Amino acid sequence: MIDPDDPPRWWTVEEANAALPRVTAALSRAQTDIGERVEKVSAAATANGHSHPEPHVFPEVVRELEAEGIVLRDVERGLVDFAAQTPNGRGFWLCWVIGEPEVAWWHWPEDGFAGRTPLSEPPG
Repeated sequence: MIDPDDPPRWWTVEEANAALPRVTAALSRAQTDIGERVEKVSAAATANGHSHPEPHVFPEVVRELEAEGIVLRDVERGLVDFAAQTPNGRGFWLCWVIGEPEVAWWHWPEDGFAGRTPLSEPPG
């Protein structure tokens, strides 16, 4: 897990928005991987119970995003956080859910998704 006070990098809103096409692609790969695994487990349960282990994309996607300071919070919802920093140095998360047109929300690390606040009310 990424420490919001010491991430691999700090993101600006503009940088996070510019990254959304590749983040969306990564999330889509992870969601497809999860869906395929669920289907295989269901098929194995109704068959003889045997399935062949295969490499999974999901862990690769998590590592790929975290290497950039992006945290995949919920693969089904497509929820990610980008590590950001206030002018006084306090870490916070820029929050985005797949399907939203841009990064428009933020929250403090201790508040999580429930503390999601619009960027029109910036952290201070």
